[in-house]
Amino acid sequence: MSKKRSLATQERTYGSPSSVLRRAVMGGLVLAVLLAVAGLLAYLTRAESPASAKPSQAPKSTPQAASPTATAGEREAVASPPRTSDPIEFAKAATKVLWTYDTRAFSQVEHVAGLKRWMTSEKKYADWTSVSDQVPSPVLWSRMHDNRQHASAKVGEGHFPQAFKTALAQDPGAITEAYVYAVTVTGKQAIAWKGSGTGAESRSTTLAVQCRPARACALVGVLPSVAP
Repeated sequence: MSKKRSLATQERTYGSPSSVLRRAVMGGLVLAVLLAVAGLLAYLTRAESPASAKPSQAPKSTPQAASPTATAGEREAVASPPRTSDPIEFAKAATKVLWTYDTRAFSQVEHVAGLKRWMTSEKKYADWTSVSDQVPSPVLWSRMHDNRQHASAKVGEGHFPQAFKTALAQDPGAITEAYVYAVTVTGKQAIAWKGSGTGAESRSTTLAVQCRPARACALVGVLPSVAP
């Protein structure tokens, strides 16, 4: 990365102190929940799980539908989610939008609104705070706008963490309670700002993705620690 660091890099942690503490606690929990699928579901729901559904076949990709929210030639602050039932495919697409932004053309409010379209509609499972914490605060966004800062992302590989696969093999039926999958994605984020400033870094993240049978996948949240 260039010697001159971007504003986003300088303030990688965007949340308030209480939010940082909350995520630190969650970071400790995730080490335990990844040891068992049932534990992962408990972390995500933070409530009593619904009745188990009948097991189904592994998710398969479905054709991507065009976004109904954007008119021809109109740019979106955040790309629309793909209509797929493949958790890895969805997680890679979600990672790309989480690492992509353009403060020159869109407000922080527009960017946040775009991310909300990726979230599961099931409030019991949605961890919106873990997603919104990935977005710069309104004040920082304004500073980044003045600096004409924008970022793009190239997503490489996505996979189920080994601990998740091991736990799933030990208890295959547990996934049918909420159909939430842990997916780790790697890639690279490139950042640019006025004055020909540029930088790039390799990144990785672990997302929680919900893919119920016969339904398009949706984002549940961002785990506070990257699971290998």
